[in-house]
Amino acid sequence: MTEPESTEAEDFAADTFAADGFDGDQYDREDREALRRVPGLSTELQDVTEVEYRQLRLERVVLVGVWTQGTLRDAENSLIELKLLAETAGSEVLDGIIQRRDKPDPATYIGSGKAKELRDIVLATAADTVICDGELAPGQLRQLEEVVKVKVVDRTALILDIFAQHARSKEGKAQVELAQMTYLLPRLRGWGESLSRQAGGQAAGGVGIGGRGPGETKIETDRRRIRARMAKLRREIADMSTAREVKRQERRRGEVPSVAITGYTNAGKSSILNRLTGAGVLVENQLFATLDPTVRRAQTADGRAFTLTDTVGFVRHLPHQLVEAFRSTLEEVGQADLIVHVVDGSDTDPFTQLVAVRQVLGEIDAQEIPELVVINKVDVADPEVVDAVMRSEQRRGNRVVLVSARTGKGLAELVAALDELVPRVDVSIDVLLPFADGRLVARVHELGEVLTEEHTGTGTRIKANVPQRVANELAAYAVPAASEA
Repeated sequence: MTEPESTEAEDFAADTFAADGFDGDQYDREDREALRRVPGLSTELQDVTEVEYRQLRLERVVLVGVWTQGTLRDAENSLIELKLLAETAGSEVLDGIIQRRDKPDPATYIGSGKAKELRDIVLATAADTVICDGELAPGQLRQLEEVVKVKVVDRTALILDIFAQHARSKEGKAQVELAQMTYLLPRLRGWGESLSRQAGGQAAGGVGIGGRGPGETKIETDRRRIRARMAKLRREIADMSTAREVKRQERRRGEVPSVAITGYTNAGKSSILNRLTGAGVLVENQLFATLDPTVRRAQTADGRAFTLTDTVGFVRHLPHQLVEAFRSTLEEVGQADLIVHVVDGSDTDPFTQLVAVRQVLGEIDAQEIPELVVINKVDVADPEVVDAVMRSEQRRGNRVVLVSARTGKGLAELVAALDELVPRVDVSIDVLLPFADGRLVARVHELGEVLTEEHTGTGTRIKANVPQRVANELAAYAVPAASEA
């Protein structure tokens, strides 16, 4: 009788579960779960000194500017600032070119011939990104990319990217995201069927059934989602701005004067705030290191309390989307009693910085607020440039102080200027407060300007300037005019 043929499963079992108990090769748990690198397949440099380079590859960029007005120096300064912006965003700048034109080319920003020359520069430098010194229309971005064959970014997108990197608070992140989506919405792209629309019946070219499109396309879905997200962000920012307004109202009820530190980006605003209040705000030698406003309590030389607010810096051609998105934050400047306008004295063109900052102040209706101009970095600035700025501002009627936040030079003069310009409380009181109610004495010291203080047999007599509401509270303790005599 013939034996039945063994099945494939039985053969596997016979081979695997042998008579000697061996059940196949076993591996430690660590070996089973490990991923092993096969040597010789990596295209990275093997030199260990390049390890940081392997971990973070910077974008290699070429800068492009169109010089339409002003002098050549103005155009070069603008491109130098674009270089600083690109480096702040984490890029490696390889080259920069400027073209003289009456106006940017409507198709490729720099013209078709220059675009081909730019393509040659991109190939020669092995760049992977082109950054244009201006805000390009969606069509200009697309057509210039078709010529140079690498990613094209304009100045607005670059600044938005820096803001996105530096935003830390929930409000700051929401404001940046709203600005980014406002910029992105008209620049969404679609190809082929992604641009088609749903149509049926006679609307589809008269072909009826079979002529309908694929329905809502990807680009339409993206636009709808972006609009929905923008609406949600606006609601969130409005809620957060309400909380900020409540805090401002509390300060106004306490009649505490507000001083806003504003100015060009990287002018040294946070350094000055730290010097005056010890706030410990982040200080970096880069553009837009501060996005979220910081409010700190300070005192004048004679003990009057006021608030100092460090705000986001401004820049030439600050994107309109950012001004709108950050409007709730910039209200800290618009509702201040005094603006401390910090100017970078070491910059090659501080006058352009002054114009750029005041343009934004005009957009938020803050141009009528008194200004104290602080020229910072005088320890490394050109004395002739500093002198020219000082004379120009004095002709405008502004008080000017020269300081160096790094060395501390001029800070005493700045404190004295604040003592003079911070609004004073006008209500004068002469009261005799009982010893049993020391809380009232502390309140006068906290909210007012004490002129004289005398301890008598019946209580503490204080002459001071205080807010109106405090004067009303202490009216019952007023010293009659006859006793004054």
